[in-house]
Amino acid sequence: MRKLVSVVTPCYNEAAGIAECYEAVRKVFDERLPGFAHEHIFIDNCSSDNTVGILKEIASRDKRVKIIVNARNFGPARSPHHAILQAMGDAVVPVLADLQTPADILPEMIEKWDSGYMVVAAVRRGTREGFFSRFARSTFYSFIKRFSQVEQIPNFIGYGVYDRRVIDVMRSLYEPDPYFRGLVPEIGFERAIVEYDQPERRHGKSRNSLSDLVDLAILALSIYAKAPMRLMTFAGLAVAGLSLLAAAVYFILKLIYWNSFSMGIAPLLLATLFLGSIQLLALGLIGEYVGLLLRYARRFPLVVERERVNFD
Repeated sequence: MRKLVSVVTPCYNEAAGIAECYEAVRKVFDERLPGFAHEHIFIDNCSSDNTVGILKEIASRDKRVKIIVNARNFGPARSPHHAILQAMGDAVVPVLADLQTPADILPEMIEKWDSGYMVVAAVRRGTREGFFSRFARSTFYSFIKRFSQVEQIPNFIGYGVYDRRVIDVMRSLYEPDPYFRGLVPEIGFERAIVEYDQPERRHGKSRNSLSDLVDLAILALSIYAKAPMRLMTFAGLAVAGLSLLAAAVYFILKLIYWNSFSMGIAPLLLATLFLGSIQLLALGLIGEYVGLLLRYARRFPLVVERERVNFD
């Protein structure tokens, strides 16, 4: 009996290229992976274009295509994670609709998985992006690699092959805001690495805004790094020490030069503004953690589904 590989593709306004994504995956499995069965699960995050219509037309011809339609847009992290948890294959492969996760390396990854690796992570060799994006990305990876309690995989966006045992562990967890690329190394298991060159997006533009990327970075730091909290502790100790030292120096100078020494109100204002900024920063950081705890406590589902196609 052939092993089943579940391919998962998140969609949001991908009408221009979704058929091309389906064809690329189908061609790879039919021509280069005949020894494996596959299903292709598309999860639509409440698109406003004809993405769902195109997918339904494809699904009417190919029963290996399954569709989940969300009741609203649940964000770029929750929607694909939900689809991954619905997959019932022996292995699961997330593939982006814009094919910036190239389908032509699927045979190499699946071969490594079939040889015994529980996780085959695809790592980007390089991307064609601007200086600011490249600098911000490399800085983030360097920071989280240095301060994370769990080993992180640089230039890993989640593309790879994951054994059913890995997905079963994910199903047992409750992650209201899943950081998939962090969960993979946190769970563990034997891991192989496959490098690839990320191609340019063929249709449209990326749906991940700057705010989405910032939210993802803050989420990763909140979950996997103690550095922000430790930094606030050290900052508080440093400010307290400097304040005590300044008070001692001021007191000594005042005793020596009682009549001539006067510092005025400016140092007091500067100290107040400095301490106020430190307190606001600490409160903002605490707010991030409290918000994360609230999302865990609510136990709201990852998504609310409006419709399913071909899951029967």
